[in-house]
Amino acid sequence: MVPPTRRATKPAVPEQLGFAGMPERLFVCTPSKLGAYTDCPRRYRYSYIDRPSPPKGPPWAHNSLGASVHTALKNWYMASPERRVPESLPSLLKATWVREGYRDVEQERVTYQRALDWLESYVATLDPEDEPLGVERVVAAKTGILALNGRADRIDNRMGPAGPEAVIVDYKTGRSGLSPDDARGSQALALYAFATERMFRRPCRRVELHHLPTGAVVAHEHTEESLARQVRRAEETAQDIMAAEKAVAGGADPDAEFPVNPGSLCGWCDFRKVCPAGASVAAKDPWTAVEHLSA
Repeated sequence: MVPPTRRATKPAVPEQLGFAGMPERLFVCTPSKLGAYTDCPRRYRYSYIDRPSPPKGPPWAHNSLGASVHTALKNWYMASPERRVPESLPSLLKATWVREGYRDVEQERVTYQRALDWLESYVATLDPEDEPLGVERVVAAKTGILALNGRADRIDNRMGPAGPEAVIVDYKTGRSGLSPDDARGSQALALYAFATERMFRRPCRRVELHHLPTGAVVAHEHTEESLARQVRRAEETAQDIMAAEKAVAGGADPDAEFPVNPGSLCGWCDFRKVCPAGASVAAKDPWTAVEHLSA
């Protein structure tokens, strides 16, 4: 008996599961990354998207100064309480001093002495026994859109009306004339507070700017609503960035999707020489922002 002919069959192919309902990829960011886009989408593109990134200009002396002072304060807090004394500051600052960007050795020497004076005056206001919750501490939090992280200069542990609270402290070594509006309007400080509250599971509503050259402290007390507004602003910025990146990936003109925002900041931009709009603006010397310290 001839066996019946068998019809050839294809191997079973597993049914591919759909992705409906899967969450969107979170936008990984820091406050400075969001701020770069807000200041100028073109600068954001040069910094975070174009690879290789366009060449930057020379280092800025004010960035060197700020980094030196911030690191010296970090190391002051890293020492044991009995070693947190004014006499330790010269060696701390010298060990962390960044020399780039200054006009000459004399300007650097004068700036170093001014920075040391600021530090000595500032630590005289601090209690060496105080232990912050964090110094140069990375904090992070997620929303439905953001995977946010950032490094807070200092997170203080203070006693509030309802118990322990966290306070965000941000050191400033630049321009004077800071006001409470600067603290209130700072998206970076608000995002640090938002992330800190979730990480440490305690209220974090107060943010402070400590201006070392003058000793001034300006502060703002956020509410749950005001922090939520800043988070929504950050999410909206992230959505704008993701939309622009998606458009470029689809073939859109990068210059159109990440337009330049010409203005007074162009003279300070690291990418001024490669940006058509920035190239038409007079450049600032790398030492311009610290020049008044040696006057």
